[in-house]
Amino acid sequence: MTATRAITTASRTASGRRRSPATEKGRKRRGRVVTYIVMVIFAIIFMFPLVFMFVSSLKPDSQILQDLDSPLAFLPVGDISLDNYFGVFDRVPVAQFMFNSIFVTVLTVGIGLVVNSMAGFALSRLEWKGRVVVFALIIATLIVPFETIAVPMVYWVNQLPTLVLEGGMIKYDFGWLNTYQVQIVPFIANAFSIFLFAQYFSTIPKSLDEAARIDGASWFGIYRRILVPLSGPAFATVAILTFLPAWNQYLWPLMVVQNEDKRPVMVGMQYFFQLNTAWGEVMAYTSLITLPVLIMFLIFQRAFVSSIAASGVKG
Repeated sequence: MTATRAITTASRTASGRRRSPATEKGRKRRGRVVTYIVMVIFAIIFMFPLVFMFVSSLKPDSQILQDLDSPLAFLPVGDISLDNYFGVFDRVPVAQFMFNSIFVTVLTVGIGLVVNSMAGFALSRLEWKGRVVVFALIIATLIVPFETIAVPMVYWVNQLPTLVLEGGMIKYDFGWLNTYQVQIVPFIANAFSIFLFAQYFSTIPKSLDEAARIDGASWFGIYRRILVPLSGPAFATVAILTFLPAWNQYLWPLMVVQNEDKRPVMVGMQYFFQLNTAWGEVMAYTSLITLPVLIMFLIFQRAFVSSIAASGVKG
């Protein structure tokens, strides 16, 4: 009898120590609040450079230098105006540079998505001799710095045939320098993009291919009608990762493009450091060329995060 009472008393004490649903819910809520606070703090820290850039683009040079040692550098206070933006358009052909970069980037990304996804499809879904060796060679090119092959590439693109329009006549010539194609074609095929597509395609069951082949579908039909619709996150991720280097190109256009009407926005940065540096105009120019990148990320951020999450889960 005594033992029974002891067990009953112990069970009541243990049940009393158990957390009630309200207590558990409150603990989860506090943990969520702490997580959000930490995320907001990190977001603010990472936003500091962007905020400083946009705020400084509205200030004259003297005030930018004066506010550097105080929190005012991150606040739109003082002599605020859009003079720096007007000065940017007076100093460089911003509209032409923006058009060139958008044109080159859109074609590089668009054609690259098709070429790299088809290469990834061939490497992940088709069985052919030497596939593993070719895939290994493609991955091996990732360790080669672009700077080591830039000079040989300049020589070879200057030997390539091209068609030019002179006096209303189409003529055959050699050399791709000072053209749009020299900024696009060398960067269409990308080893990292091929790797991402191949890895993502490999997570899709091959039973879909077998069923489609039984129904008479071609391999291109399987790629276009099955793999592409199921790979939206992969396409979005590759689009972002291809967009950034294409938009930020500086060294290659500086080497192969001398005509101002073909230069991209990044090469235009050197116009602001030739004589006296106008820091307000520099900040205004960088703000203008940063906006397309932010817009691109905001459009595809959900698909980008979904692709990264899927890759982490599926390995």
